[in-house]
Amino acid sequence: QVRLVELGGGLVQPGGSLRLSCEASLAESRVNIYVLGWYRQPPGKQRELVASIRNDDTVYADFAKDRFTISLDKGESTGYLQMNNLEPDDTAVYLCNANGRYFGENSRRFDSWGQGTQVTVSS
Repeated sequence: QVRLVELGGGLVQPGGSLRLSCEASLAESRVNIYVLGWYRQPPGKQRELVASIRNDDTVYADFAKDRFTISLDKGESTGYLQMNNLEPDDTAVYLCNANGRYFGENSRRFDSWGQGTQVTVSS
């Protein structure tokens, strides 16, 4: 199965920035991401969509508009989430979801989730 690895989380002060990455990989295969989504799960709350991207079309949750930017480097099979002006309410585990197709010995569609990366916004 295609593996997604998120990086870039950490502790940041209010008003700070972080850039998360989500790399898709599968041994001896090329992975094409068609749709990438970033989600988050705050402590004690349900998972919610942060942003998604399909080709050049993007969708943002209201709380992410004007502060977060999602992007996708198809050549590197990696998605990004640039988060600026972070607030304490942004504290959550951030997870990426990707679906697409991989090409290797076989060619199959996939839909995978990463393990998540913790983002903590605190002074």
